[in-house]
Amino acid sequence: MKTSRSTPLATAFLAAFLLASNGAQAEGGDASDVSDESLKAASERIRHTGQQMQKDIQEKLERLHKERAALVARQAAERTQETERARQQAEKDRAALTAARESKQREALLASQEKARREAAARAAELEQTRLAELKEKEDEEAALERAQKESLDAYKAGSKQQKLGTQAQFGVDL
Repeated sequence: MKTSRSTPLATAFLAAFLLASNGAQAEGGDASDVSDESLKAASERIRHTGQQMQKDIQEKLERLHKERAALVARQAAERTQETERARQQAEKDRAALTAARESKQREALLASQEKARREAAARAAELEQTRLAELKEKEDEEAALERAQKESLDAYKAGSKQQKLGTQAQFGVDL
């Protein structure tokens, strides 16, 4: 493949050289003046020039292959870096999402705990009010019983002072 590209180029160069040398001979004289040695020298120069051109083309192709390989490697490295950046960003996004979820869960847990604490405080306050109402009711009952007992005692005392001996009806005795 490399030789097939350089062969037409070398052939074209050889043809151009021959035409140029023939043109120079036409100006300078006869075609018979050209010796075998000058043809061999021209042929050698053409062959050497063709080889040099092939070498230059080969070097240029190798340089282009190396540049292309470097470009492919650089693009692969860039894709790898981009993939890594995308993976890291996805990891950061996942971490942020997880943190947000955990934060929402913590907030929900705190709100739930606060609600439970308020409900417990409300139940405790309600129980305390109920206990205080029952205690007040019992104290009122006791106070009412004490008042009734005192009134009964006062009435008994007042009634006993009014009754004197001999005024009491005697039961079972006929008078």
